[in-house]
Amino acid sequence: MLTTESKAAAAVRIGVATALRERGQVLDLLRPCFARTTVWLQAGKYVAAVMSDLPERNGWSIARFCGDATPDRTQRLLNHASWDTLGAMGAVRRFAVAGLDEAARRNRRAGGMRAGVLDETGQEKHGTATAGVKRQYIGCAGRVANGINTVHLSYVRERTGHALIGARQWIPREQVTSPVASLVTGLPDGLRFRTKGQLAIDVLADARADGVTFDFICGDEVYGASPDLREYLEACGQPYVLRVASNFTLTLAGGTAVTCAQAVKTLLKDKRSWEVRSAGNGSKGQRWYAWAWLGTGSGEHSLLVRRHLKTGELAFHYCYAPEGQPGGKARLIRAAGLRWPVEESFELGKDCFGLDQCQARLYTAIQRHLVLVMAALAICAVTAALLRARTDTQAPPPAAPGQRPPADPGMIPLTVPEIRRVLAALTARPIPPPLIIHWDAWTRRHQARARWFNQRAHLQRDYTLVS
Repeated sequence: MLTTESKAAAAVRIGVATALRERGQVLDLLRPCFARTTVWLQAGKYVAAVMSDLPERNGWSIARFCGDATPDRTQRLLNHASWDTLGAMGAVRRFAVAGLDEAARRNRRAGGMRAGVLDETGQEKHGTATAGVKRQYIGCAGRVANGINTVHLSYVRERTGHALIGARQWIPREQVTSPVASLVTGLPDGLRFRTKGQLAIDVLADARADGVTFDFICGDEVYGASPDLREYLEACGQPYVLRVASNFTLTLAGGTAVTCAQAVKTLLKDKRSWEVRSAGNGSKGQRWYAWAWLGTGSGEHSLLVRRHLKTGELAFHYCYAPEGQPGGKARLIRAAGLRWPVEESFELGKDCFGLDQCQARLYTAIQRHLVLVMAALAICAVTAALLRARTDTQAPPPAAPGQRPPADPGMIPLTVPEIRRVLAALTARPIPPPLIIHWDAWTRRHQARARWFNQRAHLQRDYTLVS
């Protein structure tokens, strides 16, 4: 870095300048998706707000951050304004893929694998008037709860970065088939019930239409169990490594049908069938597992088995590599290891950008919140990837367990949370005191009005019970 400042200060200045440039580029790409300039400008304010240090990102807090007098503009942006939501998602997707590919080229990682990772994440919701709400397993809560679930596609560039590039909300069949529920939750006309595997096909088809290519598609058992998804990928000649359950049935040579668990028990008794390999570098170092690879009756399909070195827990991956494309054991293990970054994308999206803080209830509003949060995450993910080599000053890793620590450990490269934090801190504008006073009065008046109507509703209920 050619600067008289310290490396830390220079990294922050470069990081903020790059993030602002990338944010401007995203907003330029989004402009054709909006019918009116005022709505596009409001969307830019929304993206800046979710990238800020707001403790909660809802209509009121975002409106205060944007300097609006009421939440009306923010609510109109999500609920009623005219703009192409899926077109905006496509713009964010093209930006994220192009940015991560450029970062891989700059960091001399152009040969790194490109994976499309499918996974879903949820948000707890109260009541029954939200699009997609149902009592179901919510991964972020770790239990069955009332909430909504959305299928996401993440673009993972090996040793470079990752970002969310597609999303479809899962809507339960009973909402889709109910005219009243469809009207209340704002479901589009003609919307059909889609399983999560079928939603994954829709997201992948959008990416394919944009010219996005993947070396492998990865996903957990929800997607490995979807025959529709596997058939779609094989029809496209797209290699995949999908997790499957232990009772998943595969056909071996000779036409013998066995489950994954039976295959391990009968064919992998010999310790020499297992090989210890790393599934990639994690936050605490290499992730070592024992791996075994079994062929099937088809020359294009195989079963990759992962065993935890301490607990012995098994995980099964059903793999497809069409003839003429590389699909050896080492390459499949690398692909299987690229499934985990999507969890980090969800964590960053929720902790840093409010992915799960949407208070909207209508289908379109929820989708629009997702798109704008994905834009904010993509901006910081691409910035971090572009600056990874320039801001990484870490000392060499230890070569022996007893090695003495270095005098100067250096600094890790700028991360997505750190880029968002310094960008928010250095570009935040103080709220004028009159606006603070105005919002205090508006909030208290709104809450008093809501309380009065709530009390009237309870009074009506009491009269009905008594009579």
